[in-house]
Order: sequence, then structure tokens, then C-alpha cells
Amino acid sequence: MPNVGQNLFRILWRSTNVALLLSILLFLYSAGWEYSVRRYLTGFSDAIVPAGATPEKRVQAILEWMRTGPPRSEDLNPAGLAMRDPETTLNYEKLLSVCGTATNAFLNLARSSHLQARRLLLLTPDRTAKHVVAEVLLDGRWIVVDPTYRIILRDASGQMLTRSDLKNPQVFAAAIASIPGYPAQYTYEKVAHVRIARLPMEGLHLRGLLDSVFPNWDEKLDWSLLLERESFFTLTLAAFAVLFLLLFRQLQAWYADRRLMVSRYRLRAHLVRAGSAFFSTPEIK
Repeated sequence: MPNVGQNLFRILWRSTNVALLLSILLFLYSAGWEYSVRRYLTGFSDAIVPAGATPEKRVQAILEWMRTGPPRSEDLNPAGLAMRDPETTLNYEKLLSVCGTATNAFLNLARSSHLQARRLLLLTPDRTAKHVVAEVLLDGRWIVVDPTYRIILRDASGQMLTRSDLKNPQVFAAAIASIPGYPAQYTYEKVAHVRIARLPMEGLHLRGLLDSVFPNWDEKLDWSLLLERESFFTLTLAAFAVLFLLLFRQLQAWYADRRLMVSRYRLRAHLVRAGSAFFSTPEIK
């Protein structure tokens, strides 16, 4: 008669198999979702960005569409919309007027137009976000684009500016002088690509740990697609779940074979046996 440990193992083994199956189904679903979103964005960007345009002209074309494009849908309750779904952010006027979702829309179109782009959070001294802009890699420099105001930030001579340039108060003041109603508090003393404070693990001082183990981790890794596209986030989460559960299942199999000495359902052996029976030539007696 199997002991308690063997019974617990069988419960854990079956639970892991069910979780693995569900994670594989989620992975397949999210892969199809991400493919559909990419197709949608490619068609959208092809319609608004001229073929053969230079990278700077592509940025300008996206901003021009955001500024003067066709009428978009109105929604009295934008908080109820899926704000990280490109098909939503690109089609609602109110979402294109909010810095976070306007930047989301810009980044998705920029990537579909073969531009390297990432989001940039402007932070207050206590590290709360006060504004969201985008950075686009043009001529080897990460220049700042503000999708909310539909502009590339430039100095008095028309030179495109980076966030390092905009840390200079005089340069920042000159850059926003010609932009009606641009808030002077949107400065660049503190910036980040990922805001750890939004995560429930902030109490573990995760940023300090990451900074000590992997300095400039949020600069060296591109987080924008993961944080700005819901379908890609779901796909990544599902892929990690499948990988973890496969490894966990393998560990359980080793433990069952070497320590518990209990029988388990061997899927690989059954598949090999079924394949052998299917493709082998039957004996004629």
C-alpha cells in the first residue's frame, strides 16, 4: 500500500501536469494574439509611414498622424478600456491625449516602422512618475520624443535632444519655449525606464538589489515591448511558466525514480511506443 509521501507525490505530479497543459495552451493562445497584433500594427504603420522614409521622417509621420489623423472613437470612460492593447490606444481620442497611453501608441507604431524606441519615465524627487515620453535611436543617439505633445524636442538651432541634453535647465527651457502650454515641471533630473515602485515587491527593495547585482539593468535591457504590449507580456509570462513547469516536472520525475521508487505515467515512452506501432509494418502470419 502506498505511503503518505507517495500519495502526496502523485497529487503534486498530476497538478503539475495539469498546470503545464494549461500553460502550454496559454502560450499557444498568446502567440496567436501577439501575431495578430503585429499584423495589425504592420498594416497600420504601412498606411501612415511613407515607404523608404528616413528614420527621422518615420518619427515625424507617426507624430503627424497622432496630431491630425482621422477622427477617433470617443469614450466617456477611458479607464474601462484596455490601455495596453495597441488596437485600443490607437483608436480612442482620449487615450491619445494621456501621456502613458499616447506613448504606448507611439512606441508600438515606431517598432512596427523598424525604429528602435523605448519609453522614458520622468520622475519626481520621491520617484513617482510625473510624465512619460519616448526615446528613439536616431544616428546613434537616443533622442527624446514627446508623443503627448506630438513633438521631437530640439534646441534653438533645431538639433534633436537627448535626455542628457535636457538635464541642462537652460537647454530644457529653450526646448519647450515654443511649445504652447508645455509644463515646466517636466524636467529630466530623475528618469527611469522601469518603475519598480509599481510592483508589489517594492518592499523587498528590489531596485537596490538589481542595481548592486546588475548595474544600469533598466538601461541595458529593453523593457518597452514587455511593459507596453499586453499580448507580448502574456506571451513572455506563458513561456516562462512552460519552462519552469517543464523543469519542475523533470525534477519530480527524478525524485520519483531515484528516491520514492514509484511508478508514474511516462508520456515519452507511450508516444514512442504509439509511433512505433503506427509506422511499423504489420506481420503477416
